Amino acid sequence: MVGYTETLTDPSYSGQILTLTYPLVGNYGVPDPSLTDKDGISTFFESNKIQIRGLVVHELSLSASHWNMSMTLDEWMYNEKIPGISGIDTRAVTKNLRQGGVKMAALVVSDTEINVEEVKKQLANATHYNSEQFMDVVSTKQEVVYGSEEKSVVVIDTGTKNAILRNIRELGYKVIRLPWNTSFEKIMSYHPNGVVISNGPGDPQNCPDTIETAKKLIEKNIPTLGICLGAQIIGLAGNTQTYKLKYGHRGQNKPCVNLENNQVYVTSQNHGYGITPESLKTSEFTLWFTNADDKTVEGIKHKKQNCIAVQFHPEAAPGPYDCKFVFEELKNLMEEGKSAKK
Repeated sequence: MVGYTETLTDPSYSGQILTLTYPLVGNYGVPDPSLTDKDGISTFFESNKIQIRGLVVHELSLSASHWNMSMTLDEWMYNEKIPGISGIDTRAVTKNLRQGGVKMAALVVSDTEINVEEVKKQLANATHYNSEQFMDVVSTKQEVVYGSEEKSVVVIDTGTKNAILRNIRELGYKVIRLPWNTSFEKIMSYHPNGVVISNGPGDPQNCPDTIETAKKLIEKNIPTLGICLGAQIIGLAGNTQTYKLKYGHRGQNKPCVNLENNQVYVTSQNHGYGITPESLKTSEFTLWFTNADDKTVEGIKHKKQNCIAVQFHPEAAPGPYDCKFVFEELKNLMEEGKSAKK
C-alpha cells in the first residue's frame, strides 16, 4: 500500500521488473526529489534515480493527494524514462511467480497484436539477470564523505540505500562512502572505527574484490556489519556458501527470529540470494537470525571476531523499524569490542 518511492529507488532492484500486489498504486504521489538533509543525503529517496527497469501495477492512480507530494507517480516515471504498465492482473502474476519462482520477463505494449513468440525469442537472447554485472552501475565511482566528526564508518557501496547512511549519521559517526572494489589497504587509510558492507543487486559471487576485502576485515578484527548483499559477501568471506532463492524475499512484513532471545521481529526485505544454512556448520559464523517462514538464514555472528551481518534491512525504508537496533550492535562492536545481548 505504501513505500513505492523508496522501493523504486532502491539499488537492490536494479535490473528488475517490479510488480506490486496491492491493487491501487500512486494515490499519494511522489515527494520532491531535490529535498536533502543537512549532510546532502536525499530525504525521501534511497538513491538518485529510479532503479527498476519497469513497473507492473493493476490500477495506476492518475490523481494523487498528500501534503508532501510534488508530482504523480506517472509523471515521475515519465521524467526518468522508466516504462510502466497498468491494467494487469498483478495477483495472477504473483501466483505465477509463487509457483514458478522469479523469472526473466519482458514488458511490451503495442497498438497492434503482439508477436509473443518473437518476444520470447528476444528474451531468450537477452543477458540473463544472474550474469549481469551491476556494481559499475550502482556503486559510487569516488569517495563521498558525509559529516565532519572524528569517529568514522566506511560504507563499502555495493548499491547502498541512503537510509543506511542516515542511520550511521544518527549514531554520531562520519560516513565515508567508497566504491565496491576498494582495497582493504585503502579502507584502512581512513582509520575507520568500523565498516559496513551495504545492500545491492545480483549474485554476491560477482563481487570477488569485496569478498577479499571482507576476509581481511575479519582477519584484522575490524568491527564490520553486512546488510543484505553485504551479509552474503561476509558469509562467503567466512567460508559459507550462497545460493539463489526460488522466490526471493521481498516485502515489508517478513518475520525473523532472533535466536539469542527467541523474539520475532517484523522486517523489511529485498533479496534474491541467501546463505546456504548447511554451510554454516563448517564456517566461521553462528546463526543469529532465522526466517520464521522458511528457516532461511537471516543473520550471522562471527564466532571470534567483531563481525555481524543481517539478511534483512534494519534501516527499513520502506517498512517497520523494529530492527534499527542492529546499528546499535555495530556501535557496541566499535566502542566496546563486543555485540550486546538483546
